[in-house]
Amino acid sequence: MNGVLTIAGREIREGLRNRWVAAATLILAALALALALVGSAPFGAVETGRLTVTIVSLSSLSIYLLPLIALLLGFDAIVGEKERGTLLLMLAYPVSRWQVVLGKFLGHAAILAFATTIGFGSAAVAIALTAEAAPAAAEWWSFGGLVLASIGLGLAFVAVGYVISVAVAERTTAAGVAVVVWLFLVVLYDMGLLGALVATGGQGFLGDTLTVWLLANPADAYRLVTLTGFEGAGTIAGLDAVVADLSVAWPALALAAWIAAPLAVAWTIFSRKEP
Repeated sequence: MNGVLTIAGREIREGLRNRWVAAATLILAALALALALVGSAPFGAVETGRLTVTIVSLSSLSIYLLPLIALLLGFDAIVGEKERGTLLLMLAYPVSRWQVVLGKFLGHAAILAFATTIGFGSAAVAIALTAEAAPAAAEWWSFGGLVLASIGLGLAFVAVGYVISVAVAERTTAAGVAVVVWLFLVVLYDMGLLGALVATGGQGFLGDTLTVWLLANPADAYRLVTLTGFEGAGTIAGLDAVVADLSVAWPALALAAWIAAPLAVAWTIFSRKEP
């Protein structure tokens, strides 16, 4: 286990020196602050908690931004080490390949958790300082759940990035594949699903299995977690009908599976390839 922690610590130190990580944190913070300060404007005098509105807004932001940040963290985790010639040196030490994968993942997880917590935490601070009425305790619990779910979304895409990193031979190829994966899972998947629903009128096999199709995508599983797990979120997002009979446990399990399964695949491929 010492090898895992050593590799994780190395990734964290490199992340703290990386200006790109600092930039990602600042971007998250800036966008979260903007949403927190103007997010309740469209609701006028409607008695909707400002923090709840911000939760829905931040969840929409997370679906697009966090997967991209996570893939940029994970796509060169292995192939980048290989191109720099440091992978052979790393494997020369008494560490196994599963320790390399797990250690790098824990390091990237810590970096992502830090960036997400600081970025979204700035929105919470802004609301606490500027809100006319203090948010209810339930809203704060929901906000904390949003941060945890957002970290889970990021970790799922870090794990997907690891699969890309061990499956290709060049860093530039990994970068291109990562962009394509982001585009498909975050943008094109839902567009295709929506088009199919419109074409079929939401009836038949697709309409009956819509929840399964949503759970099959980590971005949609995250969306379902936020809509089913946080009181009032589904109403504000206008998706009450989708989440009415769905327990938060299922999308949460799907999101966890999207973390564990790609990591297992990445380790399997990595263990069978020459460094």
